[in-house]
Amino acid sequence: MKIGILAIGTELTGGTTQDTNSSFISHELNARGWSVSTIIIVADDESAIRKGLDYLMAISDAVIVTGGLGPTADDITTASIAKTFGLNLCTDEAVLNQMKERFEKYRIKWIPNNIKQAMFPDGAVTIPNPIGTARGFFLRKNGKIVTVIPGVPSEAKKMLFEGVIPVLKRESREARQYIAKRTIKLFGLMEAKIDQILSDVDLKIPGVSIGFYPHFPENHIVITSKNLVESMAEENLQMAEKRIEEKLGKYIFGYDNDTLEGLVASLLKNRALTLSVAESCTGGLVTDRLTNIPGSSTFLDRGVVVYSNNSKTELLGVPVQTLNKFGAVSEETAILMAEGVRKLGKTDLGLAITGIAGPAGGTTEKPVGTVFIALTDGESTICRNFLFGWERKRVKKISSQWALEMLRKFLIGSSLND
Repeated sequence: MKIGILAIGTELTGGTTQDTNSSFISHELNARGWSVSTIIIVADDESAIRKGLDYLMAISDAVIVTGGLGPTADDITTASIAKTFGLNLCTDEAVLNQMKERFEKYRIKWIPNNIKQAMFPDGAVTIPNPIGTARGFFLRKNGKIVTVIPGVPSEAKKMLFEGVIPVLKRESREARQYIAKRTIKLFGLMEAKIDQILSDVDLKIPGVSIGFYPHFPENHIVITSKNLVESMAEENLQMAEKRIEEKLGKYIFGYDNDTLEGLVASLLKNRALTLSVAESCTGGLVTDRLTNIPGSSTFLDRGVVVYSNNSKTELLGVPVQTLNKFGAVSEETAILMAEGVRKLGKTDLGLAITGIAGPAGGTTEKPVGTVFIALTDGESTICRNFLFGWERKRVKKISSQWALEMLRKFLIGSSLND
């Protein structure tokens, strides 16, 4: 089934709000074997809405519309759709009464404008909104399915799963296909290099499609396998996965919902090891990522941000002479930071990052993007030197990624020089 998405809102076309709904909806639909070929964003304008809907109806089997279901004057989605199909608007008394009861329950003053949220095109079936007042609806016109939900992301997500997807499954007349899906997560290779490595791999397996998706600083390969027989869908998926792993295994750190910080946290917990982190150019980003994992207090003792030279000396014991001779961004300083924070926290491991995130501060010898990352277990210490060609935020993000990847490889026993 081919599905089109129509996102409505002047705040979207004006750039004040990002359209996150369309990408989320598209991802979920593709995961279920449906194809999203076109996404259109239009303002709260009747003509634009009607033209967008007409176009999508012509090329799609179903259309999902988001946005413009509120009580204000610029919320014209329902009325515009009704006009497009030549339908009258009718008040759903049951929905209206439920809205009034909700307002009364939460002591919200009822305003006559709210009545428009209980009005739907003649023949439409409403879609409940469990967390908001704006109900959605769906109707079938000209053999096509049209579903309409609010633009508020939390409401749209909830209603997609509980209302829209069940409608599409029920109303579509396509044969039931089994879909197996796997996301392979890689780090350390550019997308073009991944494509080059896989160029001689036979991935032309019946019902299998391969997608490449950059998620800086990671790259994801998504394998989707479809078949009328469930066991064949799984078998073909595993075949494609094995062929990819044979070529890219050393760059694969996780699958599906894995995160690098989550994997590191599990490894630290399983090995009953503790960690302290010292950060300069990343400003606490590594610590932030690790503390996003529930139970991080079992392995993370502390994270310190030592941005100035003075803090590196006072908190971590980095000698002034070292800073003067080699600089704050150097292998010598990074190693002493890692050793110093490990001793300070009395932990098994010490991890440290120091670098030049830019845009200023670089020199001929140490240009912007120069980063040193050190890791110590008290007996041996390893330091890696990087030069990243990104802007400030990306330098910070990829530095935190490499720090966690170095830690992951250390914990699984791989060579840090791989």
